[in-house]
Amino acid sequence: MMLLRLFYEFFKVGLFAIGGGMATFPFLTDLAAKTGWYTQAQLVDMVAIAESTPGPIGVNTATYVGFTVAGIPGALTATIGLITPSVIIILIIARVLARFRDSKLVQNVFYGLRPASTGLIAAAGFSVVLLALTGAQVDSVRGLLHWQGSIHWPGILLAAVLLVLTRKVKQTKNLHPVVFIALSAVVGIVFRFAGV
Repeated sequence: MMLLRLFYEFFKVGLFAIGGGMATFPFLTDLAAKTGWYTQAQLVDMVAIAESTPGPIGVNTATYVGFTVAGIPGALTATIGLITPSVIIILIIARVLARFRDSKLVQNVFYGLRPASTGLIAAAGFSVVLLALTGAQVDSVRGLLHWQGSIHWPGILLAAVLLVLTRKVKQTKNLHPVVFIALSAVVGIVFRFAGV
């Protein structure tokens, strides 16, 4: 029964994952509130891990949640649930698009999806920044922001340092991006273990 629910919930998430894995973040926030399978803080950690591992963010997150809820069968079920809508939609679009490629209506629909996708990704980024840097959380039922009254200054400092380093790397282009990512991870680990 749990596997069926995992499939169903992640099928719904995958159905609205227009724009990539970060677009699933608002839906994953709602799923956390509805099911209690993970907390908002765990979700931010999952996104951070999914960003740093190979593969799509949404798929990595679905796999992680499925594994924590029901082990390896749960990981497979949640992942398949997430990607199934995309596969179905791609098959339908491939069949239909060949006939209507020059249709003004089809072009307008794809044009209209761009701002929707941008909005979903912006909402995800905004939620992650608020949770990581201020401790604020979004009430997924009412969409309201719950301010916890604290600002995580070390996190803001770390973000500022990494922003400056990113700009320097882009200017010099001598440092390989993988080295920069590894150095950023080391700085984050040092901050964490230092209790900052």
